[in-house]
Amino acid sequence: MNEDIRKQIQAIKGSFRLMMDGATAASMRNKGLHYKLNWGATLSRLREMADEIGLNYALAIELWKEDIRECKILATMVMPPKEMLPEIVDIWMEQTPTVEIAEQAAFNLYQYLDYAADKAFQWLSSPDDLPQLCGYHVLSRLFMRKYEPNERDINEFVDQALVALRSPNVSLGKAAMQSMIRFADLGLVYKRIAQSATHRIGFDFLD
Repeated sequence: MNEDIRKQIQAIKGSFRLMMDGATAASMRNKGLHYKLNWGATLSRLREMADEIGLNYALAIELWKEDIRECKILATMVMPPKEMLPEIVDIWMEQTPTVEIAEQAAFNLYQYLDYAADKAFQWLSSPDDLPQLCGYHVLSRLFMRKYEPNERDINEFVDQALVALRSPNVSLGKAAMQSMIRFADLGLVYKRIAQSATHRIGFDFLD
């Protein structure tokens, strides 16, 4: 880490104290979102900070290394999508500690990667819940931008989503449901595929 980045990170971490919200941090802990350090800063405040900083690859890399909630979220906001290599995405996914960070990474960064769909489908087949959840959130955003998967990917998406919808992990089930709804919104053919598949397992939320 060069000296300029080190000083910038020190200043950023110091500013989190001004954003501290103990009630929010406590609420997160009660919901099972555990971090080594959590200032309870709101996402809107972090977005304002990210807008002031601008995109910065070197800073994002170093922020992600910090075991602090706000640093990791800020890293997803300032990382330039065009500069993020697939192997760095893999490292970040392995190091993703909570549902919140997985969701923020999907919304702020991963959906904008040139290879977003490839990574999303890779994550759907993961044995772990967090990569799957992240994959469904990425696909939801892509479907909202009218991304249409090919036949093979449709079959994989539907098969994996049906499993996730019945998962005991509530967050994963909700992410899969939202993704299926966005898939159905692509058009009548997609809606019929989604309806037929979900009806087989007793889900009627697409009617």
